[in-house]
Amino acid sequence: MAPNYNDSALQKILQGLHHDPFHPLGIHASGHGKWHWRLFLPYAQEVEIWTGSQWETAQRVHDQGFFCWKGAICPPRPGRYRRREDGIEMETWDPYTYPPQLSDHDLYLFSEGRLLQLHAMLGAHHVTVGEVSGVLFSVWAPNAERVSVVGSFNRWDGRHHPMRVRAPHGVWELFVPDLTPGTLYKFEIRSRQHGSVQLKTDPCGLQFEHRPGTAAVVTGPSAHLWNDSAWMSERSKKDWLHSPMNIYEIHLGSWRKPWDRDFHTFAQIADQLIPYVLELGYTHIELLPISEHPLDESWGYQTTGYFGVTRRFGTPDDLRHFIDRCHQAGIGVLLDWVPGHFPKDDFALARFDGSALYEHEDPRLGEHQEWGTYIFNYGRNEVRGFLLANAHFWLSEFHFDGLRVDAVASMLYLDYSRAANAWIPNCYGGRENLEALAFLREMNEMVHGQFPGALTLAEESTSWPMVSRPVYVGGLGFSMKWNMGWMNDTLSYFSKDPVYRRHHQNALTFAQLYAYSENFVLPFSHDEVVHGKKSLLDKMPGDSWQRFANLRLLFLYQMTSPGKKLNFMGNEFAQGGEWQVKSELDWKLLERPQHQGIQHLSRDLNHYYRQHPALFELDFDPAGFEWVDCNDHAQSILSFLRKARDGRMLLIILNFTPIPRPEYRVGTPCAGSWRECVNSDSLHYGGGNLGNQGRLWTAPIPWNGFTQSLSLMLPPLGGLILEPQAH
Repeated sequence: MAPNYNDSALQKILQGLHHDPFHPLGIHASGHGKWHWRLFLPYAQEVEIWTGSQWETAQRVHDQGFFCWKGAICPPRPGRYRRREDGIEMETWDPYTYPPQLSDHDLYLFSEGRLLQLHAMLGAHHVTVGEVSGVLFSVWAPNAERVSVVGSFNRWDGRHHPMRVRAPHGVWELFVPDLTPGTLYKFEIRSRQHGSVQLKTDPCGLQFEHRPGTAAVVTGPSAHLWNDSAWMSERSKKDWLHSPMNIYEIHLGSWRKPWDRDFHTFAQIADQLIPYVLELGYTHIELLPISEHPLDESWGYQTTGYFGVTRRFGTPDDLRHFIDRCHQAGIGVLLDWVPGHFPKDDFALARFDGSALYEHEDPRLGEHQEWGTYIFNYGRNEVRGFLLANAHFWLSEFHFDGLRVDAVASMLYLDYSRAANAWIPNCYGGRENLEALAFLREMNEMVHGQFPGALTLAEESTSWPMVSRPVYVGGLGFSMKWNMGWMNDTLSYFSKDPVYRRHHQNALTFAQLYAYSENFVLPFSHDEVVHGKKSLLDKMPGDSWQRFANLRLLFLYQMTSPGKKLNFMGNEFAQGGEWQVKSELDWKLLERPQHQGIQHLSRDLNHYYRQHPALFELDFDPAGFEWVDCNDHAQSILSFLRKARDGRMLLIILNFTPIPRPEYRVGTPCAGSWRECVNSDSLHYGGGNLGNQGRLWTAPIPWNGFTQSLSLMLPPLGGLILEPQAH
């Protein structure tokens, strides 16, 4: 007997309420040796099913699209059928005649937060089941009453492809035959709590449609063949803490702009960027976030597609090709990664299944009020696993050389940027976010354990101890930490009129009191040249000549100070105005000699840095630095030594006033001759060309605690690097 169209299970299918569509749909025994096959095809006019020997017509049992066949022989599974829809005949396979596809083992690891290959399980994957190819969809939504996959293939109708839930894991899955890469899709989710229906994009989507669209795109397996084995092998053995590391931070969308569209492709960027980086002498580039995001003005930090390469620049394989080319050219590539918060966009992670799934329910734990975003619930296994797997994804699938982790300070403190009554203490009554701490440690252990030579860099703006110390000694496990204190103190000092600098020299010398407490990166990043903070050039005081001279001095000071280096794009040629995400850098400025001079200095400093171990080998060891004179406040002059492991050294003297200092005497640790190798006041860099030619010989005049000393010409607002010469 055919099922009654008033059957409650069928009614639930019609109403989009059924949590287990495989129960009423598909092929089932109906008793007495009979079988029935139910299909719900709301847009079909006629349906025929394959019994294994012939095609037979299925009876329409409801005018909204239920069809049923019954017989004495069980049709082969999976079930094959054909339908006529809008005058077109289509033959395919019934999704509801396939068994579950996800393994119990993977589901168990997911629930434990230990499935590092999460992107290979959840999301949409073009696979072959038996002899049939199609797409396996799966998504985590434990508080959903019903989840359907929707797309152009089913007219975005959530009644059409409801999914199977895998209890108790809360993962929903469905294999849809005959779909191909390029298919657009979303998940329609009905909340168990309040019955609302939401249309959500895939949290594990590998690619998304062009903005302003937000649908995910089925992506086929990678076809890229890597050619960076030499780089990866060398990276695994690299001792980055004692190697040169000079990072060019770049926002791909605004470095250069094409004339006829919004963005260059990854390939076009590679054609221009790689030669430029090689010429300028940077060791690494760091990409601002390239996960999918809907708003250009967010710079990528409002991520909505954590596993998706933004469509702005191309496909995932296009990104692989870009990184491969960088590696073959000897350039490392770091990714700016954002595990600290996510936006409230209603199509993405926020309240994903109608509940606070990825975030906390209580806004005192779950919201960044300052940024208008949600905070991940790091204490939930599946959420922690989602983020760990995401870090693993970028490093394994794309060969990134490390992660710069954004906004770490906001993750460490429960009261971060909150009023006194707007946060909840931890179980011990403290302000530390214990779950976030555990996550960061686990993430760092995973990265360093599974990706030898890969780096993790923390943007951490407080004095939290041991950020860049190993987990086994109680640290957070990061490779390095951005030195925000050094950056703020340095820019504060340089922004002052030189006449007042004599009263603030401790802003520069103070850094030596903590310089070796962490493995520091010295950053002049994108955050310092936006939102009214001015460009680096516009931060400098004085007339035009003094501003450029100050900037040249700033770069020489950064390059000779202990710590790895980072500069945002445009700094290297003195970008005139603040960075504007909608516009490319003002490359026309390089038609002007002053800007050419800054770029030439940046290039020469970068190459000089890489060639002299005294500037990088002992960055994180006090043995690599020695003050010569840090007390010449009256003349605003600093002098110090940088040293290599083998005893080679450089002498650096910095004059922070616009007054030339002829016959300035500075102590030296050894007798003999020295040579001026870098002078920021060189005519080649746009300076006044005051300096010291040829060999400079020490005199046995005690000075600065040394028995030998040199008499020098110090240029105004200029810095010198001197090398001792062999006799």
